[in-house]
Amino acid sequence: MEGLSEFTPWSALAGGALIGLAATVLRFYSGKIAGISGILGAVVRRRATWQLAFLAGLVVGGLVIVAVAPQAMVFGLDRSVPTLLLAGLLVGYGTQLGSGCTSGHGVCGISHGAPRSIVATVVFIGVGIATVAVTRAVAGGGL
Repeated sequence: MEGLSEFTPWSALAGGALIGLAATVLRFYSGKIAGISGILGAVVRRRATWQLAFLAGLVVGGLVIVAVAPQAMVFGLDRSVPTLLLAGLLVGYGTQLGSGCTSGHGVCGISHGAPRSIVATVVFIGVGIATVAVTRAVAGGGL
């Protein structure tokens, strides 16, 4: 079975379908948007029940995959811990700056035809591409 570093259209389709299904179920039953940064932020600010349950479901889902197909979760980290921490902080700052993340804007907002989400998604994908290009140019392809 393939690991995370190997792209296959079928695994991508299945993953996308599951993300869409989870977002749809959350929206249908609670009227809430499945924006992970907003959900995590709500948990940090106040111990909200449904947000905790949603995040627990993400963790449990990962644990189920590890139990059923551990080879599917094999991956390596080729970055230092400080680099990963800085990247995480920048992503967190960006989600606050953009009032949402890829799941909120990219999955839920675009599916609702929200112009703000379309613009936000184009901007954060473009900035991501530019960031990779610049860091590779600065680091000589080694970063």
